[in-house]
Amino acid sequence: MTIVALFAGPGPAGAQVSSSLVGAWAGVLDTGGGGSLRIVFHLAEGADGSLDATMDSPDQGAYGIAAGPVTVDGHAVRIEVPVVAGHYEGTFLDDAGRIDGTWHQGGANLPLSLELSDDSGPSRPQEPEPPYPYEATDVSFESTATGVMLAGTLTVPPGDGPHPAVALVSGSGPQDRDETVFGHKPFLVLADHLTRSGIAVLRYDDRGVGQSTGNIATAITPDFADDAEGAVQYLATLPAIDPEAIGIIGHSEGAIVAPIVANRSDDVAFVVLLAGTGVPGEELLIMQLIATNRAMGVSEQVMAQRSELQQELFRVLRSAPDDSAAAAQAREILADAGMTGQAADAQVSGLLNPWMRYFLEYDPLLELRELQVPVLSLWGSKDMQVPPEGNREPVEQALADSGNPDVTVNVLPELNHLFQTSDTGAPTEYATIEETMSPVALDAISEWIATRVR
Repeated sequence: MTIVALFAGPGPAGAQVSSSLVGAWAGVLDTGGGGSLRIVFHLAEGADGSLDATMDSPDQGAYGIAAGPVTVDGHAVRIEVPVVAGHYEGTFLDDAGRIDGTWHQGGANLPLSLELSDDSGPSRPQEPEPPYPYEATDVSFESTATGVMLAGTLTVPPGDGPHPAVALVSGSGPQDRDETVFGHKPFLVLADHLTRSGIAVLRYDDRGVGQSTGNIATAITPDFADDAEGAVQYLATLPAIDPEAIGIIGHSEGAIVAPIVANRSDDVAFVVLLAGTGVPGEELLIMQLIATNRAMGVSEQVMAQRSELQQELFRVLRSAPDDSAAAAQAREILADAGMTGQAADAQVSGLLNPWMRYFLEYDPLLELRELQVPVLSLWGSKDMQVPPEGNREPVEQALADSGNPDVTVNVLPELNHLFQTSDTGAPTEYATIEETMSPVALDAISEWIATRVR
């Protein structure tokens, strides 16, 4: 993900202006050297009067990027985009119906003017629209980590209950409660399907995202396990929820988090692992590189060079005495490969991120070998981010080693990492596919849960 930004929360002084900002705002960012990017910001009024926002970068195939917060002070608008370490500052010209401003990122200051557009974004036919045939309530709860309050949405089927329930745990990177990515809202669609099937669902903004507190920039996988455990504990306190039928559904990194929580909490009755990893992060990232490069038609020789470059950088992280030395050595390696300037800075910053350091070395099989609750583990056959080849077998073996008597493992044909029906499975397809989540995957999840929580 590169250059982009958006809005999500005006102060009282900007309330009148904020209502005028609702809609789709489009502009063209001049990236220099004759390059440009179309940008579309979708602003909607939130339940508390703030602005909810997503952003599209159509030329990059990126839609529905979660953004914020947004602050409105008079006619001044500031939009933070933590995921790309950038922000937008502009002035709303109500007479002209335009926002004139500047995008700031990585030392670059690029002019960007926005005008109202009729661009409603790509079609997402599976996204539910209210009124829903169930209760949907905004809630907040505490993480088991001190000082982190998480905000989310609880959907509960009709009837007195008590109902079975699941907490949804998202993949890596800053994710909102809908796991919004490339214009899709997978967790919104999954929560709707499960709740219509009689299963209550709690989905929540990652720490430091949306309305949740905490700092995602310093968080590592065990911190996200604390948050997920807090979600399970909260569900167990609700009269409408059956405390003996609470599970966790984790996607991608969430499928690493789910077993951690299940092994340390007696409140977890089952887990569903979607695109779960079976190897340490260092090995997984090399798998990703090879799968995506091969799909792009990159030659085997170039692919081998890129793989070796990645492994060299990982070796530096393991051997360097401190971050300063690691950064210096990494820059030398990147310079030898022809990468300097902002591109190299971004690579080095990503490598030294605390989450990345932890992820590279963490072995997910350790928790899987201890897992004793019922497990459903699914992959898409065309997943290039967590390829089933190389991940299914070690996961299946670890679960067998655990002696767990209730394990279901399956690879669903034609589905990608998001569990969409896809042609190639390449990430570049995600935004162009109308389907958010395959009905085959949705039914596989809900039917498996239903047989275990009657």
